[in-house]
Amino acid sequence: MTKHPIQPGPIDWSGENPGIYLKEQPDGPWTGLMCFFRIVYSPYGLGSGIVVLDQPNTAQGLPDVANFCISDNEELARYLVADFFSKFAAFRVSPGIEALSYLSAIAVRREGDTRSTYREIVRSEQFEVVATWNNLTAPYAVDMPPEKGPTKAHEMYSVFLDAPDAGVTINGRPLKGSVTTRNCADTVKSSAFLAFSETWVRT
Repeated sequence: MTKHPIQPGPIDWSGENPGIYLKEQPDGPWTGLMCFFRIVYSPYGLGSGIVVLDQPNTAQGLPDVANFCISDNEELARYLVADFFSKFAAFRVSPGIEALSYLSAIAVRREGDTRSTYREIVRSEQFEVVATWNNLTAPYAVDMPPEKGPTKAHEMYSVFLDAPDAGVTINGRPLKGSVTTRNCADTVKSSAFLAFSETWVRT
């Protein structure tokens, strides 16, 4: 069937959604997870922020465990976590996503170049989180059908760039683990990636 050039479904959000997922052993659990977002359209307006799970397998937040979200739009952040990020494969199996502490951002900025090394830096009163992607590969386009996507209710379009080397620090302390691979629509991709021009269309 020929696709219509204008997608008729409602757009739930559009923006950027890079991630870094880390493991200490390739066949072990996730030991550090990070999901950044910079949203240009959503029902809750604009916003940027970062979700960090320092201990993904611990269902606790601050002050005991650094499982938190820093954002400049908490309503948007909670919507993204509840309806999208918590359904992503790495976060779905990680109890820490259900115990996030929500903090206000005082600064969000990017550095670097998407042709080599790229960095997102997010600060709250208590934390500075720095996410770095090194040795970025060539971009590729994604048109994810609902049946292969995490929500099963959206078609997702995006441009991805993978990174074989990446890391996240909280106040200078790195999250545990290293970049590994992840399953993505019946393919194997890096667990560290940039995702730009990402748009989720409800079907």
